[in-house]
Amino acid sequence: MSERVNVKKTTPANGTRRPGTPDSGTPDTGTKPADAAVSAAKAEAVLPSLGPVGMLRWAWTQLTSMRTALFLLLLLAVAAVPGSLFPQRPANPAVVTQYIKDHPDYGKVLDALQLYDVYSSAWFSAIYILLFISLIGCVVPRAIVHYKAMRSQPPRTPARLSRLPEYGTLVIPADAGIPASRAIDDAAALLKKRGYRVEVRDSDGARPSLGAERGFLREVGNLVFHTALIGVLVSVAAGGLFGYSGQRILVEGDTFVNTLVGYDQFTPGTNFQSAQLQPYSIQLDKFQITFDRESKGKFGQPIDFKADVTTKENPGAPAEHQVLKVNDPLNLGGTSIYLTGNGYAPVVTVRDANGNVAMQGPVVAKLQGDNYYSSVVIKVPDAKPEQLAFAGFFLPTAFVTPEGVSFSGDPELFNPQLTLNSYYGDLGLDSGSPQNVFELDVKKLTPLNARNLPTKGIVLTPGATHTLPDGKGTISFDGVKRYVGVDIHHNPGQGYALFFALLAVAGLVTSLYVNRRRAWVRAGSHEDGRTMVEYGLLARGEDHRLAGEAAALRALLAAAWPLDDSGSQPVPSAGADNDRADTGAGADAGPQSSPEQPATDSLQTTAGSPESKKDQ
Repeated sequence: MSERVNVKKTTPANGTRRPGTPDSGTPDTGTKPADAAVSAAKAEAVLPSLGPVGMLRWAWTQLTSMRTALFLLLLLAVAAVPGSLFPQRPANPAVVTQYIKDHPDYGKVLDALQLYDVYSSAWFSAIYILLFISLIGCVVPRAIVHYKAMRSQPPRTPARLSRLPEYGTLVIPADAGIPASRAIDDAAALLKKRGYRVEVRDSDGARPSLGAERGFLREVGNLVFHTALIGVLVSVAAGGLFGYSGQRILVEGDTFVNTLVGYDQFTPGTNFQSAQLQPYSIQLDKFQITFDRESKGKFGQPIDFKADVTTKENPGAPAEHQVLKVNDPLNLGGTSIYLTGNGYAPVVTVRDANGNVAMQGPVVAKLQGDNYYSSVVIKVPDAKPEQLAFAGFFLPTAFVTPEGVSFSGDPELFNPQLTLNSYYGDLGLDSGSPQNVFELDVKKLTPLNARNLPTKGIVLTPGATHTLPDGKGTISFDGVKRYVGVDIHHNPGQGYALFFALLAVAGLVTSLYVNRRRAWVRAGSHEDGRTMVEYGLLARGEDHRLAGEAAALRALLAAAWPLDDSGSQPVPSAGADNDRADTGAGADAGPQSSPEQPATDSLQTTAGSPESKKDQ
């Protein structure tokens, strides 16, 4: 700490220099006493040492502030951006490997920074955990303070209610026979019905009063909102740790069993265990598509998809027939199964040079264009003596242009056609390197059939067989089946995340629309037997409906006694009321009035006045 020394400088009235004071034109080579005192004070000042405990307390205070929580929330959103800019290893490892090869200058640097594993990286997890701790540190102390506030009594009755933003007085005639204590009891009952927490004070005294408070749900909603945010974070974390997702293509007649080997592609959570997989099964019996045959603009477009499936919850469970549709998933074994794609799968039989069946069954055709124009890749590694491969396209309804270009004219199977090029050689599958089943690398293969070769390409219709050149074998087009693509998701925190999200919205709405209010009522007896009542209201924070609450309270009090509250008596101005309060007829002296100045039945608003601001 530093100490500041103020030195009063004085100059003689005649402008002469004080003795011992250096002239302005002459440099002062000595040290002034005042400067010496300041230097000595600075030298003696020592900043207090926080120590390890103090540093930890300061760090905890900074971490658990709402400003830090908002900053961490924004930082978490920014940290998630690289996950959409760069390929992620959990989603597709092959794409990440290819990306590093294509960008050798900075690809490995990004890998070292964990930008290919953003959501499981150390820095993203650190931000996530710090946000989690910050929210807990914000919520717990506030919850304790609010709990104590709810158990405490309403604040004491102010000495001058006229200083409150909403203030009014009522006069009960002497012939009504309502003393001050009964007036306070009646006011307490009315406030309790309106949801106020009421405490009556000095009920047997000459000037009984009450304090009332409501709107605790505002802070409760705020706490629920922040607690729900913590619940959302925990739920999302649980889904990322213990969830998994995968994809599988099912051809009509195929069965999928929920095991690791049953997936075409599988993305596990960080803490996934294979024991989590429930051994259910699903078989695709039939897949039907309805195409638009009426609209001119969308003729031939698919308008409905329906997959008839047979499911079993476990191997010993009875079979159940169900229907899988778009946006209507099946729920099996704690997973959700979504219908995401479909297409055609030509059924082919390939025989090698020895006449043996090297491959037989449906081949999934990948959609490439309109009317289900699809690409086809067939790899036959079991062919002898040399491996065979085919690449081409499948047309559900084949047409040929005058230039000799084939295209599909309709998505239905009106004229199915399979057009292929054939190759032989080493497919590279024996090396163990993964390959895309929908792509064929022909760099190391020798072509047999192609449009630019004398042998031309292979054109097959259902039931047709083509013999390969040089006695390499044959290929037959046996028929066409349909296939579907399904996404399988297991997220144990998904339901909890939805629940906490809705809870957060409910808490936020409550905190925005519930107002925290305080009300006080004081009563007293006049010399002529009348009962004088004054009341005031104060809002905790901004409350544009406080005036309406004051009017409603006044109407209820007037109807309870009953009083003629039609406004027959004049309403004094705020200045007149304050003058009356200062002379002893206001709140300080109790709700009494002198015979020379009879009390009036009035309602006043003093919001915005200096006194109101001082009380708030």
